[in-house]
Formats: sequence, structure tokens, C-alpha cells
Amino acid sequence: MFKLDKIKDMTDEERLKYMLILVKGQLSSEKDELANISNVTGIIMACVENLNWAGFYFLRDNELVLGPFQGLPACNRIAIGKGVCGTAVKTREVQLVPDVHQFPGHIACDEASNSELVIPIIKDGRVHGVLDLDSPIKNRFTDLEKDYFVQLVDILNNHINWDNI
Repeated sequence: MFKLDKIKDMTDEERLKYMLILVKGQLSSEKDELANISNVTGIIMACVENLNWAGFYFLRDNELVLGPFQGLPACNRIAIGKGVCGTAVKTREVQLVPDVHQFPGHIACDEASNSELVIPIIKDGRVHGVLDLDSPIKNRFTDLEKDYFVQLVDILNNHINWDNI
């Protein structure tokens, strides 16, 4: 059982550290990859304020396909190189976008989204997908959050066989 009552009094960094602890606990207590990835989206939404979407897209037949998420329904498929998620896959780099409306080719799955953070999932040199976070607030994401979400993907890479998803 997750205890989240004390999270209200935490600083942003304390929340991010707690998020990683919860993710590690989830991964250590369950072996099913899909269950773990699904619960990770819930952990993110519980620990990070001002998000309207958190989820995964997985690379399938040279396009991104929607995976587990929390938020409003989203785009089912995204082409490589298109939008923030497709750009993260193409460049193999984290995309921290303060204002998605200024991002060339942004795909508006949820019109409420104004900023986005996308972490490519790269394991053993191969891109498997992305972790995508959206916020209704412009300039929502910080370098601190970027660093912690890169750590989160690293933790997932140590526990998840992406080919099983």
C-alpha cells in the first residue's frame, strides 16, 4: 500500500526522491512488466504536481504506439520525428519543452497541455520508446525533474525487459 499523506509537506526534490523509492518498491515486489509500467504512471501522477498526463509510448514497427498512461485519452500512434515524443526518439535526447505551442510540429493530443518533458527509453543502444509527461502550465518542467526522470528510466531499464511489453 502506498502512503502519500506525508507528500504534501515535501519539497519538489523530496517528492522526486520519494517517487524513485516508490518505483523501486513497485519493481521489487512485482515481476509483471505491464503491471509495473502501469503503476509507475500512477506513482508519477501521485508524486508530481501539475501534470495532466503521464505515460509511455513504445516503439513498434518504426512508430510509437500508446502504452500505459494516466490522463485523458491520447494519440494512439506517433511517427518517428513527429511531435515532441517522435523527436525524442529520432534524436535519442531528452526533450524539455517549456511551451509546446512553440515546438515545430507539436501534436496536441490534449489541448490543455502547455509544456512537456519526454525521456527516451534507450537500453543496450536500442530505443524502446519514451516516457512522456505533460502539464497545463507553461515552463512547468525543470532540469531537476529532467534529471530525476532520467534516473527513473534508468531504474526501469534495470528491471524491465522492454521486448516483453
